[in-house]
Amino acid sequence: MPLTSFGSILTFAEEFETRDMAFYSGTVNNPECAGLKSLVEPFIKDCKKYIVIIQRTRRENVTEMILEPIQDFVRAPFLIKEKDAQGMNEAEVLETIKIIEQRSVDYYTTSSKKMKSLPEVATALKLLAKKHTARLKKVNDI
Repeated sequence: MPLTSFGSILTFAEEFETRDMAFYSGTVNNPECAGLKSLVEPFIKDCKKYIVIIQRTRRENVTEMILEPIQDFVRAPFLIKEKDAQGMNEAEVLETIKIIEQRSVDYYTTSSKKMKSLPEVATALKLLAKKHTARLKKVNDI
């Protein structure tokens, strides 16, 4: 499915942040992943903050969103298979977190380039890429 507008880019971002938050919540509630609780709990709070950033960016730039068509940008490379953390062990959860965070970095980096004509939006997307890069580094350091 193509991402052809400012709104579709931010809506997709909000959708996957919401799904990621659900995955992280499932990880916290998985007894096999008790060792990851201190890593993942801040990720849940971060997802909530990121959703707020996305929603605020959409509200503050709503007048520009109609004017800016996006070309050659689709969801497919950024879709990942939904998994339930409840049925996973710690190693599987860690691998899934790496996939989730890398997808987020890639998406926000690519979408910020697509939105360069709207500097405020591009800046918000770059910020989210930077935050996900930091989270990915934490996971890779484990």
